Amino acid sequence: MNRPPDGAVAAGPAQLMFAADTASRSLGIQLLAAADGTASATMTVTPQMVNGHGIAHGGYLFLLADTTFACACNSHGPVTVAAGADITFVAPAREGDLLVATAHERTRFGRSGIYDITVLRGDEVIAEFRGRSRSLKDVKETR
Repeated sequence: MNRPPDGAVAAGPAQLMFAADTASRSLGIQLLAAADGTASATMTVTPQMVNGHGIAHGGYLFLLADTTFACACNSHGPVTVAAGADITFVAPAREGDLLVATAHERTRFGRSGIYDITVLRGDEVIAEFRGRSRSLKDVKETR
């Protein structure tokens, strides 16, 4: 495994997956940490992410939470995908806001798991996300 550059997160299964995630990285999402069923990531709301009400479009908040969820559930190693997810928007985010999403594994059973992700602006909760994961059978990592 290649050593990450100075200041980068150590390369594990979630970090390798994130490195290939063009969608998330092109939006400026940065993976801060991922290990043992947890992950954290950050994103700044850009002008392109603001909707007609002058607040961050919910799809971008969902994407940040979903990316953090993916990193948490893939931190164990088997290739894992979302089986379902839902989000509750608690407060609006605005252009320029720095958002931090933190994921925590609640349980894993068989090939399934449940993860809770909180999206914060500072200490203020912006959204709560619950993701349900499913590890795939016999999938080889190709990266």
